[in-house]
Order: sequence, then structure tokens, then C-alpha cells
Amino acid sequence: RCLLHEKPFDGVNGSGKHNNWSLTTDDGINLLDPGLTPHQNIQFLMVLCCILKAVDEHADLLRESAADVGNEARLGGNEAPPVIISVFLGDQLEDVMRQLRSSGSATSSIDRGKLQTGVTVLRDVFRDATDRNRTSPFAFTGNKFEFRMVGSRDSIAGANTVLNTIVADAFSQTCDRLEAAGKEGFDAAVHDLIKEYAMRHSRIIFNGNGYSDEWAKEAEKLGLSNIPSMVDAIPVLTEEKSVRLFDKYGVFSKAELESRAEVKYELYAKAINIEARTMVQMARREYVPAIIRYITVLADSVNATEKCGIESIVQREMLSSLNEYLRQAQEACKALAEETQAAEGIDPGPGQAKAYQKKVVPLMEKLRRPIDQAECIVSREYWPVPTYADLLFEV
Repeated sequence: RCLLHEKPFDGVNGSGKHNNWSLTTDDGINLLDPGLTPHQNIQFLMVLCCILKAVDEHADLLRESAADVGNEARLGGNEAPPVIISVFLGDQLEDVMRQLRSSGSATSSIDRGKLQTGVTVLRDVFRDATDRNRTSPFAFTGNKFEFRMVGSRDSIAGANTVLNTIVADAFSQTCDRLEAAGKEGFDAAVHDLIKEYAMRHSRIIFNGNGYSDEWAKEAEKLGLSNIPSMVDAIPVLTEEKSVRLFDKYGVFSKAELESRAEVKYELYAKAINIEARTMVQMARREYVPAIIRYITVLADSVNATEKCGIESIVQREMLSSLNEYLRQAQEACKALAEETQAAEGIDPGPGQAKAYQKKVVPLMEKLRRPIDQAECIVSREYWPVPTYADLLFEV
């Protein structure tokens, strides 16, 4: 079976799409090809700085373009990028940007260096100066960018619509300023804009570990947006800044954006409702009865063992643990059923979506914990569904 859910298993890598994105002219020239000496490639630097400007100014829109119910658990762990938007440039381009910020011009580019294989019979190979960073949401990879936040079930059209629009807007603003400089001041204007954009939008550049707590704290200091949930991301669509942007280029009208937001709230609520109701049903009909059956087996074992005058320490410990997990599961299941029913009664829209996000989802996690712990104790023959080991190693 092929599972298209972005995060079907806790603690295991999820599934997403790496959206490879670049820009070429109508005669086939790749505008994101840095060449051998990026610091001398003025056209590339101007295009790169425009993209940094676009991503920095509209990071929230880019985050929203990857917002999906299944992507909630995937983003931020096990090789999936975090929800904080940043740009990975690699050592070479980061050094060039550092030079631009410090002196206003770049005079050198770091070479690729050699990758030491450690195998004497193999020749050393040149290392890509851009390297790879699996924790980066938007990474430069040689002559293109990879937007790595899109979920496995989602179309890349939404992300590309946002990318193309925000970069077009950055180009438009840049063109206005270059045209205003005139032919005589064009070269100086290009130089000044590259320096200005490098200074103003460098906060979006990050080459480190996107999972670290230090980065989350640093990103907050820098003022980068951190939107954890799909429900929190949806309002970005109808903000005045977004409406103005999409309307300017004839991409979406205000009514279309409001419609999309309404649909997304409903999709979130329906998906969580189905998952929560399924969870309650599985717990009541399968997991709780399985735990009870195994508790009965253990209790019979304790009685039989102690009749023979043997102390049943292990069985009693297992019995005590399972009984506690059973109690926790039953309480969480009851609470989840009640909160799900309450959320169903709320009118569709942001209020209902937030109810599922803030009240139902935490209870789903609370129910999952004792069931997962019980799975580690209950004998395999009593467990009603395939275990993690079955799913991951024996299918």
C-alpha cells in the first residue's frame, strides 16, 4: 500500500515534495546560475537579492502555501523543514553576501574545495559549495532553489503561485528604481540596490540547523514569522498586504482569497473531525478491549502463579502499568468524544477550526500516549492492528 499522508508514523520521516524552482529567460538563460565566480556575476546577484527580498517580506504567505492538515506533524522533525521560513545559500554565497553587507561589494568567491572520501583507491572529488541542508525550507542548490515544505498530498501549484507572485513584485519594485536612475545612473543604482537588499534582508539567510532551539530563539529576535499551524496560517490570505499583492498582478481577487480561506478552514475542521471520530471508535472497539483481554490474562497468571507459592513480581508490574494506561485511555477517549461533538456544533469557519486545533487535537495526542505505551506491553497476538515493527519492517 502507498500512504500519501505526510506523517503516518510518529518519529519516522514523513513524506513531502521538493519543489525545484528556478527562473530562465525566454531564450533559455538560467538567471540563477551563479557561474564560477558569483561575486562577479552582477545579474545573478541582483536576481538573488530580489528573491531574498521577496521571501523575507512574504515569508508568511510562503508558509501558508504549504499549510495542510497532514503537514502539521511533518514540518519540524525527521528531515522535514521547520515552519520558520529561512533561506539556505551555502558557504560560497553566504560569504559573498557577507562581503556585500560589510563593504558594499564582493571581491572573491570561496572555491568548492575537496571532499575527502577516506578511501585511498578513490580520487578526491570536488564538493558542491552550496552543500545540502535538509532542515532548510528554501535552499539554494547550485542553480535553483528547492522549496521543501510542500506536503506529499499537495499540488506544487499553490507554492509556485506564491513564489512567482512575490518575486514578480520584488522585480517590479527593483525595475521602477532602476528605470528612475536612468541610463547614466543605471550601474550605480544596481550596485546600491544589491547592497541595500543584502543589508536589509540578510536576516532570512540561515545555513545552520533549523531544528535547534537556538535558531527558534534567534529567529524570534530577528522578527521572522513562526506560524505553527495551518489554522494560524490561513488568515494571512486575507490580510490587506496579501490582497493588494495578488490583486496588483491579477492573480487572485479579494473575493477569491476570502473563498480560499473559507474552504481551508472547512477542510481542516472536516479532516480533524474524521480523524478524531475514527480515533475514538478504534480506541473503544479495538484498543481498550485488547488491553482488557491481556489484563485478564495477566491476572489469571498472577492467581495461578501465587497459588503455587511463587511471587509474581513481573506480572504484577505489567498488570499495574496496563491498568493505569487503560484508565488514562478511557478518560482521554471520553473527553475527546465530548470535545469533538462540541466542535461539530460550532458554525463552520475560523471559530470551528480553532476549536478543533486548540481542544480536539491536544486530546487526540493525550489519547494516543497511553495506547502507544500499552502497545509496548500487550502481547503481539492480542494487539488488534499491525505494530510499528510490522508496518516498517515486515510489510
